[in-house]
Amino acid sequence: MNQNDDLPVPHPNAELAGDDSPDNPERRRVLTGIAAVGLGLALSGCNTEELATGAPRSAADLRLDAALNDQVKQIVVIYAENRSFANLYGNFPGLQHPLDAVPAERYVQLDRDGKTPLPQLPKIWGGLVPQAQEVDGKRYMIGERDIVDLNNKPFRITDAQGAPLPNGVITRDLWHRFYQNQMQINAGRNNQFVAWADSGGLVMGHYRNSAETLRIWNLAQQYTLCDNFFMAAFGGSWLNHIFLISAQAPLVPDVHNTAAKQFVSVIEGDDPTGTRLKVAAHSPASALDGPPKFVNDGLFTPDGYAVNTMAPPYQPSFVPPAPGGNPTTADLSNPRVLPPQSYATIGDRLSDKGVSWAWYAGAWQYAIDHKDTGDVPDFQYHHQPFNYFVNYAPGTDARRQHLRDAGVGDDASTNRLLADIDAGRLPAVTFYKPQGNLNMHAGYADVESGDRHIAAVIDHLQRSPQWANTVVIVTVDENGGWWDPVSPPKGDRWGPGSRIPALVVSPLAKKGYVDHTVYDTNSILRFITRVHGLKPLEGVVARDRAFAQNGLAPLGDLTSTLALV
Repeated sequence: MNQNDDLPVPHPNAELAGDDSPDNPERRRVLTGIAAVGLGLALSGCNTEELATGAPRSAADLRLDAALNDQVKQIVVIYAENRSFANLYGNFPGLQHPLDAVPAERYVQLDRDGKTPLPQLPKIWGGLVPQAQEVDGKRYMIGERDIVDLNNKPFRITDAQGAPLPNGVITRDLWHRFYQNQMQINAGRNNQFVAWADSGGLVMGHYRNSAETLRIWNLAQQYTLCDNFFMAAFGGSWLNHIFLISAQAPLVPDVHNTAAKQFVSVIEGDDPTGTRLKVAAHSPASALDGPPKFVNDGLFTPDGYAVNTMAPPYQPSFVPPAPGGNPTTADLSNPRVLPPQSYATIGDRLSDKGVSWAWYAGAWQYAIDHKDTGDVPDFQYHHQPFNYFVNYAPGTDARRQHLRDAGVGDDASTNRLLADIDAGRLPAVTFYKPQGNLNMHAGYADVESGDRHIAAVIDHLQRSPQWANTVVIVTVDENGGWWDPVSPPKGDRWGPGSRIPALVVSPLAKKGYVDHTVYDTNSILRFITRVHGLKPLEGVVARDRAFAQNGLAPLGDLTSTLALV
């Protein structure tokens, strides 16, 4: 049973139907539904609070723990970019909520007043394909005036003549930020994605994929596709990378006493945990008239949590060293640089237990070697989350051992991850971040290149001497601003955010299976923690507590995707 079947799930701190009082009948209906759903949902994984407290485990849990320990020897996480589930897999066979079956009340977008249905979708501001490209012998450049009069509903992404846009064409980017994501989700209704976007109607676009157009679609048909998997944190790539390894947001407690105070977001109301940016007086009233404007859409919450992209404190970073300063660090006086963080990560937990692990980053060494030239091929500085933590500072043994260069490209002669796969020398836990042009991120990457690259990595894994005991999790960091019809479950202040695709590819995975279990990105941490008997991270335990307070069962730990013997 799905937590999101027949009702929108309200987000914390958001008003429901204009009245948050217990006497509001709509609120009573929704809260009663949430409680019933939460009580009726079968437990799909081990409660991390039980692991943290050492509470007694059931016999079934102990048997599963033993099977995991015996059969899972390598976990590989492939972390791509910026696609909602519906954007790539909207009508995959066996889904709980196929895109073509979504009723109008789940997709009609409201204007910025939160009440008025838009008569049509806005233009795609800036154009669908603003930079000229040639793909398969055809030239593409699609401007703002070339696609107009879109109906207020999901649409297939096409060229200006109405032909399907090839997956090899790079489209414009979309907003994917902390507060905007919450405003778009609109208390679980998902009906203001257009209102709080900078890309007009593009947020409602999707690709009509199949096994012929998407290689990983074919892998999803062979193995397990998760259709209720949500990004761990609201917003963008940076925060979700931080959550992937730590499950919590960085805090800068004295932000108001530093130069970074200029980057503190201005939100509605006096509660620093609020979910809505304050709209500027000169902002267009209607989404048909242009992107919204805010008083200050910054890097921090009012109480000092970093939630939008910040620069790493260590090189490689998009902020250079201070003049005459340490060449291995960024200029720490720059307010865009996050101070080095010291709270626990999954890497620390694995190291404490003596479990081998590594994060392979595409073009990592190239970025280090060419940091002074600006000639860095598609390395994204904010996609190496361990580079924000003091335990992995330049010169440390932990950095040398665990932060590895994946090399560049698709070939084992240049991609060091592929070489390690072929040689059977992967550690017990591997994270892989492809270089930018191979990660599917709109604005600078296309879907086809990332799809081809991920499929090639999995092909190498399937031929690896370690394959028999390997579990591969393929997902993306966040939705990239693309709309999705399924409401995120009500969690805590940080998420979960929008639904994203996730595959489990393994000889141990269920075959030809669509898993409806509710997960978020930190279900990966839950899985790693359970397989290796680690102490759960505080952020994962905190989310369990939030779900329990909201009447929901804990998020799954991905063990439901496996068919262990």
